[in-house]
Amino acid sequence: MLICNKKNALRLMISSTLFSTPLMAYAGDHHHDDHEHSEHRQHGAHVHGVVETNIAQDGDHLLFEITAPGSDVVGFEHAPKNKEQEQLLEQAIAKLKTPNAIFSLPESANCKISEVHASHSMKHDDHAEHDDDDHDKHDHDKHEHHEEHQSEHGEFTAQYEYHCETISELNQVETQWFNVFSHTQKMTVQYLGDSGQKAATLTAKKAVLAL
Repeated sequence: MLICNKKNALRLMISSTLFSTPLMAYAGDHHHDDHEHSEHRQHGAHVHGVVETNIAQDGDHLLFEITAPGSDVVGFEHAPKNKEQEQLLEQAIAKLKTPNAIFSLPESANCKISEVHASHSMKHDDHAEHDDDDHDKHDHDKHEHHEEHQSEHGEFTAQYEYHCETISELNQVETQWFNVFSHTQKMTVQYLGDSGQKAATLTAKKAVLAL
């Protein structure tokens, strides 16, 4: 319960204190109407070739939240059309669930991963596929449009929580994201913690955020 409360507190910090387009907002997109969804995408950070990483530190806890367009991770943003694409999605989720292969923290900080979540939004809308028997053509067209709209913006999300025994030694974060997911051109990173607020754009040639 303590870890859960700590995690929620960190997410609240991310959402309300520093970041204008937090990852958790994307996770709730399906609660908004089409206009709000479209407007959010226009002003949000869904840009091909760009991954967003938000990092919050509170005490000895460190929380990473990542959002990445599907094109950056697997090369497409629609629901899988064949078994090969389904396998690519499964492989990508498996990679996202190994944070130690994506981020490196100073050994002296003694950070251990305590929680990992990874998911994607590029799934078939089975509800839309079977609605034509129960609704008129107009409603069916709306479902098809909604499915097409969703598939155009498929993305991956991941959350990592670390417990660091010597958080004072956390002086940098290095990423190997560009080696794991070669489609990505840039990663925007925003950090909030004891050392203040930091923001940087990382690339394959500049993959370290100094804290």
